[in-house]
Amino acid sequence: MSYVNIMERLLEPERVIVFRVSWVDDRGVTHVNRGFRVQYNQSMGPCRGGIRFHPSMNLSVAKFLGFEQTLKNALSPYKLGGAAGGSDFNPKGKSDNEIMRFCQSFMSEMYRYLGPDKDLPSEEMGVGTREMGYLFGQYRRLAGHFQGSFTGPRIFWSGSSLRPEATGYGLVFFAQLMLADMNKELKGLRCVVSGSGKIAMHVLEKLIAYGALPISVSDSRGYLVDEDGFDYMKISFLRDIKAQQRSLRDYSKTYARSKYYDEAKPWNERCDVAFACASQNEINQSDATNLVNSGCRVLVEGSNMPCTPEAVQILRKASVLIAPAMAAGAGGVVAGELELNHECSLMHWSPEDFESKLQDAMKQTYQRAIKAATDFGYQKESPEALVHGAVISAFLTIAQAMTDQGSV
Repeated sequence: MSYVNIMERLLEPERVIVFRVSWVDDRGVTHVNRGFRVQYNQSMGPCRGGIRFHPSMNLSVAKFLGFEQTLKNALSPYKLGGAAGGSDFNPKGKSDNEIMRFCQSFMSEMYRYLGPDKDLPSEEMGVGTREMGYLFGQYRRLAGHFQGSFTGPRIFWSGSSLRPEATGYGLVFFAQLMLADMNKELKGLRCVVSGSGKIAMHVLEKLIAYGALPISVSDSRGYLVDEDGFDYMKISFLRDIKAQQRSLRDYSKTYARSKYYDEAKPWNERCDVAFACASQNEINQSDATNLVNSGCRVLVEGSNMPCTPEAVQILRKASVLIAPAMAAGAGGVVAGELELNHECSLMHWSPEDFESKLQDAMKQTYQRAIKAATDFGYQKESPEALVHGAVISAFLTIAQAMTDQGSV
């Protein structure tokens, strides 16, 4: 089998859609944004992948996210293709009505490329429950049927209500599996978390459940550290701050043993495990050095490609174990598929059922990555084993499907 030839084909997306999204703001002024959807590869099955609304979104980012999602989906226990997309629209500071009008305009073009056996989008940066609701409503109106669902957390139109927790919980389950192989556990470990969106908040929640000590969150302006560690009450307070679009620094006014650092990242705080849940390239060379010096032994990637290539080299040299987003972030894929499973839609999962399914899927993903790494000569304990194992396993799965289907 010529893997080089397969790689050439795999690197070229199957379909790239770029379109204009015009919408009217509350003052009646028309604005124009760009919409993107890259349906990267469908050899494994229908596409799944996020929609991102962020000013930095462009075709290059959509391609990168689509490629990463293709590998992530191939590594998961489900047979799925990968896609990604979004718009350079910034939802921050917009009213509900403006966001609704934007989402409806976006979906008016996008709907013709979507469907349960073509492509179903899920939440990503800048797209939450509200945006998903508006997008789905417009899709339903235009497509004329209620088939399938966009993976969002509204139980009455979307199956499992645990979708938003899945990625964050999955990251913690994955970290626990890695630590178990080192004869350790999360209990009592100091954990640094970046970001303060859905994923980061659910990571905090599950870390507390495991008895770990999560001490930080961050936003685009800086980071907050609480030396006593967060508890459920503090997380609830953080959620209120975020919901009201206030600054994380307001937290320090209530909790005296916490501090907010402007224009800084949390990577120099003393920690055992780090969870990078903010955005791509958030850990550069100096951040990686700070992490190593702060005693970090395990880095779990919650965002897609959070480390620059230089940072990865420093972490590997210091024998920091990296859990790649491709494997550790598979929780969202799992939840999305459980929602679409017909039986699951008929009954509402109890959180316990859902978590055991999620744990099981994360374990399968972890084992597949480790097996591929050892099959190809990497030591199980080596810092790059999981990263290479995840990529190898995903690539071989896709390569087999593409070979079986001929030159298409």
